[in-house]
Amino acid sequence: MSSSRWAGSITRASEDQYQLSLRCLFDERASLRRTVVKIRRRLAVSCGRRVAGVRGYPSQAERAQKQRRLQVLTARLAEVERQIEAGHPAIVIGGRRFSKIRHNLIDADLTATQWRERWDARRMFLTADGESGAPYGNYTITVDPADGTVTLVLPEPLRHLANAPRGRYRLACAVAFSHRQSEWLDRISGNRSVRYGIVCDPERGRWYLDASWSTPATVLPTPVELAALGKRLLAVDLNTGHLAVCAVDPHGNPVGQPITIPTDLTGPTSQRDGRLRQAISELIRLARQNGCAGLAIENLGFADARATGRETMGRGKRGKTFRRTVAGLPTARFRDRLAGMAHHAGLVLISVDPAYTSRWGAQHWKQPLQQQSKTTLVTGHHAAAVAIGRRALGHGTRRRPGVTANDQRIVARRATGQTVTVPRALGNTIPPRTTGTPDPGDKTCRDRSDQLVLFPVSQDRSGRQPASPVDSDGAGTGPHR
Repeated sequence: MSSSRWAGSITRASEDQYQLSLRCLFDERASLRRTVVKIRRRLAVSCGRRVAGVRGYPSQAERAQKQRRLQVLTARLAEVERQIEAGHPAIVIGGRRFSKIRHNLIDADLTATQWRERWDARRMFLTADGESGAPYGNYTITVDPADGTVTLVLPEPLRHLANAPRGRYRLACAVAFSHRQSEWLDRISGNRSVRYGIVCDPERGRWYLDASWSTPATVLPTPVELAALGKRLLAVDLNTGHLAVCAVDPHGNPVGQPITIPTDLTGPTSQRDGRLRQAISELIRLARQNGCAGLAIENLGFADARATGRETMGRGKRGKTFRRTVAGLPTARFRDRLAGMAHHAGLVLISVDPAYTSRWGAQHWKQPLQQQSKTTLVTGHHAAAVAIGRRALGHGTRRRPGVTANDQRIVARRATGQTVTVPRALGNTIPPRTTGTPDPGDKTCRDRSDQLVLFPVSQDRSGRQPASPVDSDGAGTGPHR
């Protein structure tokens, strides 16, 4: 007895959750396979020995512990493969982690009533996809831009509750958008589709209306085209606690003073996300101030390293410190946030291979950069940013012999030591991430053999066979309150 529009919203939400769960299973399978292969290689070597670059475990006690861990991981891998074969991923509407909090209310500082309110709010959704050509871009949930009134189309069993014409219900309160209001007005003025969702926040006792829409597909210029057009790039080196930034001209020379942007990513999740967005907003401001056409970052991804742990990230006190540093780097969140915000700011985002950028940057560019920036203390991270920018433009990272330092007589000359006039394309432009877009991670995966099975070909869903993750056409910009 529901209308087709509300039934479509329910089906869409269910399908999105199913595809998300499948992607998580594919990622978990790839991670388990890499970990199992790594442990088996080390177990094949005797304790304290090194064969063909593979080091055995230092003691019999650790070797026995790794053998037990291998059995556990193998069992987990078999269970994951069984779920993928059956096409039945485990889905907990409301979140598995929050569901387990019900058994630990004292540790979570919650009462049973508070947990029930938040649990019901997480499981409840009211959303409607937009339709191009419909009044204000959405017929089911309509927002009038004049006074901010919200009306909903009621299904047939609830039509007797309608307080507006054509079986609609008008909410008593009005809404207003402060973030990107002009873009929202442009879309609804042209009757282009806008997706709305009504959510509840029981902690604050408020209801929110989220609006989202898909971004238009744009052709991004390649690094070769940027260098040919003589465009600058803002190179960024992501570190724990700060971002090292330096502008690079088309020839690969650093321009202006290097800048450090602090990123205090401690505290609750909302605060960390807000501080990260503030740092990215500062990057976009600096890019516009220096006349840069885009930003260059490293294609970092420590998912494999985090999964294998000590197998690839060192041992002892030094390895523990390094693993703690890696855990504090918000690589995926930073990349996704930066890709979306840079796209809407009209900036190109180029990712490069992170190999040896810190070492070669400190070796070849720290001293010249310090000579150029006499009032700023230059660190190895700033030099690494220069190496990232040069690699994004297609230039070599290392300074060749005979390259001179900064001097008044030759300051106008090109001082990069490059013999090839046409730069090599070493970077990849990153399109904005949308809901449901998988992250291939081709630059950072150590063992690429399992990448071919991460996202298999779509199959018939009638038998609940595993289908490949699909992109959803909505929420290209994310929800905005």
